[in-house]
Amino acid sequence: MDSTEKSHIDRLIEKLLDKSNEDPMKFGDQLVRIGGEEIQEKLIHVLKSGEMDDAFLATKVLSMMDNKELALDALFEVIHRPANQHQNGGLVSLVEEFDIIDKFVDLFRVYLFGNFKSSTLAKVHLDYAEFDITPRTLKKAQKHWNHFLNNSSNGDDFELKKAEAGTILAELKELLDDEE
Repeated sequence: MDSTEKSHIDRLIEKLLDKSNEDPMKFGDQLVRIGGEEIQEKLIHVLKSGEMDDAFLATKVLSMMDNKELALDALFEVIHRPANQHQNGGLVSLVEEFDIIDKFVDLFRVYLFGNFKSSTLAKVHLDYAEFDITPRTLKKAQKHWNHFLNNSSNGDDFELKKAEAGTILAELKELLDDEE
């Protein structure tokens, strides 16, 4: 990619993130048509370092590109940051645009520790998406479950999550035991 193409891509990303644009996704569509690893890397950088509105737009564009696995890992990295806990619902809403078959633990963690919106969205995925569940997956989920039990305040929300998450883990354990 020559410097003219790089400059064009940088301008498209600038326009995508420009708050004065009424339709930023028209620039996102252009980025998707160009495609490529370099654009993905630049958008992942925006996702990881940008404010939430910028991260949302970058994720939206990334979700329309090929080879989305790196983008999904970066998305969950941003969602899990403690500083984003109270404002990550928009990002969680975009998770459905990706293949989440291996992301049970990440979604379980969002369900346990997320704000109302992100927790609710994660629960929908946990209830309806297909996941590749292994004994290791269950062990990792159990680790987050124990952390939740030991570090969350006891309120109505805690009791509801405790009951629902306990049921989820029990059903997974039963499912894995039946497979053996």
